[in-house]
Amino acid sequence: MTEQVKQVAEQEVTLLPEGNIATPQGFTAGGVHCGIRKTKLDFGWVYSEVPATTAGVYTINTFQAAPLKVTQESIKSGQKIQALLVNSGIANACTGEQGLADAYQMRKWGAAAFRVPEQFTAIASTGLIGEPLPMEKIKYGIDQIQLQTNNLATRFGKAILTTDTREKAIAVEIEIDGQKISIGGAAKGSGMIHPNMATMLSFITTDAAVEEGALSSALKDITNTSFNMITVDGDTSTNDMVLMLANGKAGNQQLHEGHPDWSLFKQGLAVVCEALAKEIARDGEGATKLVEVQVEGAESDQAARAVSKAIISSNLVKTAIHGADANWGRIITAIGYSGQPVDPDKVSISLGPVLVVNNGMPVSFDEAAAKDYLLQDNVSIHTDLGSGTGKATAWGCDLSYDYVRINASYRT
Repeated sequence: MTEQVKQVAEQEVTLLPEGNIATPQGFTAGGVHCGIRKTKLDFGWVYSEVPATTAGVYTINTFQAAPLKVTQESIKSGQKIQALLVNSGIANACTGEQGLADAYQMRKWGAAAFRVPEQFTAIASTGLIGEPLPMEKIKYGIDQIQLQTNNLATRFGKAILTTDTREKAIAVEIEIDGQKISIGGAAKGSGMIHPNMATMLSFITTDAAVEEGALSSALKDITNTSFNMITVDGDTSTNDMVLMLANGKAGNQQLHEGHPDWSLFKQGLAVVCEALAKEIARDGEGATKLVEVQVEGAESDQAARAVSKAIISSNLVKTAIHGADANWGRIITAIGYSGQPVDPDKVSISLGPVLVVNNGMPVSFDEAAAKDYLLQDNVSIHTDLGSGTGKATAWGCDLSYDYVRINASYRT
């Protein structure tokens, strides 16, 4: 994350050490163990002192889980959210009418605990699909909610995890209208990750005042170049959600698309979203490497996105990287089936600093140097299609033996 912020330092986006989802003014967060999982924290919350303008992006999976439906209803009722509750361990997906009733009950209990209207309350769940929520445990978790001034955001970050190996958090600061504005975030995601909203939850907060339509537009735009550009295993989940809350506590003039600092706000949001997206990719189930695929020279940015997704999603590319095998033929194959217009005679590919294909033809390269590069924790694949100005970047991970081990026994 530090590296990402350094790239935009000259654009006045500053990383806040130990920053998290409760860094922006007026937000608190926490997490407890309610008993859904054996010993780990499994119930978390975020609270804003005042109702916050809210925007959301949701999974494209046809089987949308009950919590997503209830949260979308809450947001549509007034575009304001003040309290968020999240449980891990059980997804409350494919649970029928009972699952929907349980989601409404979870929202009702949470609203009462925070003393806010039900329509100002959002909920989310993650975990095993097809199992009903253990409502007595959900109620126990809600009964433990304590709004405190001290920062318990690290507990929130842990409470939302499933197969993740670590929490994912960040906060940045920018200056707008002479006011310091913070943007913070937390995310979970490790398996069932694929572009176009993958198996993940991400929650973003800011103390900036932002116009409703502008906030929604910014979140959608930046999701398309961050969260929608990661993959671990090609599966898109039933519970994916990105929510952003802006409570205006910083005291700035309301931001909108015509505000002179609107681009700066979007840069700050992009840093947060991209950093969280990369952390999800880095923490893929069984992963040992973060893989970045850069594509340029496409006919359009959309085409470049499709090509980069095809490469990063290829199991053959991912296994080759895990084995530090410079098998560039697998990359060529992925480009070829991406469905995008490509001139084979113009394509060039590099593995980090090692050029392996130039204008569609293999070049002689140092196999040992390529292997040494692929053994690193961060691997970059660069592809130039030589046909235009479109470009995009996607992130993923290698595919290891541990991925099969983790998912072969997920329910046990």
